[in-house]
This record gives sequence, structure tokens and C-alpha cells, in this order.
Amino acid sequence: MNERIHKYFYEELSTEERLSLLRDVEASEELKKEFAEYQNLYALLNLGYQVQDKAIGKQKYDRFILQKQHAIMWKRWTRRIGYAAAILILVVSTSILTYWYAQPEQTEFLSENVMNTVYAPAGQRAQLVLQDGTEVWLNAGSRLDYPSAFAEERRVYLTGEGFFKVAKDKTRPFVVSTQTIDIKALGTEFNVLSYPKSKYAEVSLQEGSVKAYFPESESEGLILSPGQLLVQKGDSLKLENMNWDELLWKKGIYVFRKQKLETIIEKLALYFNVDIIVRNPEILEYEYVGKFRQRDGIMTILKVIQDIHHFKIEKNDELNQIVLSK
Repeated sequence: MNERIHKYFYEELSTEERLSLLRDVEASEELKKEFAEYQNLYALLNLGYQVQDKAIGKQKYDRFILQKQHAIMWKRWTRRIGYAAAILILVVSTSILTYWYAQPEQTEFLSENVMNTVYAPAGQRAQLVLQDGTEVWLNAGSRLDYPSAFAEERRVYLTGEGFFKVAKDKTRPFVVSTQTIDIKALGTEFNVLSYPKSKYAEVSLQEGSVKAYFPESESEGLILSPGQLLVQKGDSLKLENMNWDELLWKKGIYVFRKQKLETIIEKLALYFNVDIIVRNPEILEYEYVGKFRQRDGIMTILKVIQDIHHFKIEKNDELNQIVLSK
């Protein structure tokens, strides 16, 4: 393992050293493969942890490398890691990665055409760094499909919610494709929400500039300025002012500022992958102001709101349902 790659992902390189490494990666097929392998490993070992908990991911990585150096076989490794290995199998649908862990001596199969997938399970988050240096955070129940190495275009595919801090590269636009719209940037920071069960998509711009458009009509897209929110419903694109608090999900914090329970319920259902049924429509009109941590869990969040508005909560684990009623 090239020591610079190790230091790159744990932010132990200066800006000049990071840029030098990325240039070398682009020029060397061997470095490119090594970078792609580590980028996938880094994403897996940091699933569910906050960004400030990097020491945990680093400890797990060092442990893994030590095991690999001593040629510990797959079965022995899974026995030692236990639960983490089971989560890895459930979370990652990249068959190439699974094969790599099972056969560590064979690494020649990675190429620019390899697509990887990282999935953040319900109630968890994931953070990864792409091969070009772009940083990505995934919210609960979200999935990102991305190539091991980018070619002329840097395109990734998002299902759910993700925040992107795009590495600058004026020669290669960065494109996030969702189920309805595409978002193009050169170097900027923005948030995209597009869950399959949601009836809309949103783009929030924190810094720089992005263009959101329907794939078949890019020329008719809208350009966002910092602080703007784009909402897509059906064939409509509309600009509004964004709520900065909503970006706190990256830190595992959900903030509700005088929002109707209808909106809160919709988001909780997406984040925790559960069906929430409301028996009495008036419950949806209740408003709530509050802040929660993701780790609190959906039942704790609902019970706190319940103390204010006094509705009943019934949970059916078998059907994965929560029913709210008067």
C-alpha cells in the first residue's frame, strides 16, 4: 500500500501533497487500482460513524492491513470481525469487493468500468471519498453507485439523500444523476434529496454554483446560487430559499423548525425505512419545533412529539409499520 494513499484518506497530507498524489494516480494505472481498492475499503469501514470518529475507522483499517500481511484467510477474518463482516455483506452490493476480500492476492480485475455501490442502512450514515477527491456523505436509506475511476465525465448515481463536496476539475464536470433530474457542478458543495418513495426531489446549494435539469432538456435547467433550494415536482422546477438546518443530518442531527407533522413523518419514514400510517388526518396538521440525533431512533423521536400533541403510537415490527391515531 502506498503510504500517501493511507494518509490521504485520513487527511494527513497537505493540500500540495494531496494534489500531487491525485496527479500521480491519474498517470499510473497501478496507483489508480490501489487508490480504488482503498477508497472502497475506507467507505465500508466508516459506515455508520460520524466524520469526527475517524480514529475508529483508522484503527479498523490498520487491523485489516495487519491481517492481510499475515495472510489470514477469509473464514478466520470473518470470525474475528464478526458483526462488522456481516454488515459489510448486507450493506455492499459490489460483487467485485466481495471477491477481493475472499481472494486478496488477486487485484488485477479493477478497471475504469467497474461500478461500486455504497449503501447507508436505515438509521445510519456513510461517508466516502471518491477517486477524484470528491467527498460524499450519504443519509440513512441512501445508495450511491460510482465508478472506481472517472473518465471524461465524473458521473455518479444517487438514490436517497447525499451531500457532495466536489473536487475542482474544470475539464471534467461532476454530475449527480437521480431518478428524475441531473445536477452538474465543477467544484462546489451541495445537497441532493431524491428517495424513491418521495414525490419530489430537492437540491440545496451551500457553496459555488450548480445546474439542475431534466436529462432530456439540459438547456432548460435552472442554475442555483448559494442559499437556494430547488424543488422538483413532476415536470416543474422551482427555486426557494433553503433551510440551512436541514444540512445538519451530516452530523447525525435532524432539526424541525415549526414543520407540520406531515412533513416530519414523511422524512422519518424515509430515514428509518418504516411505513407510518396516520389514522386521523388532523394529526398531520400539528406543528413541531425540535432537534434530535439520528441515534435516538424513530420511536424516541415520535414519543417526544407525542408528549406535546398527545396522539397514540402503535408499532408493528412484523409489518414494519407505525400507526398514529387520536
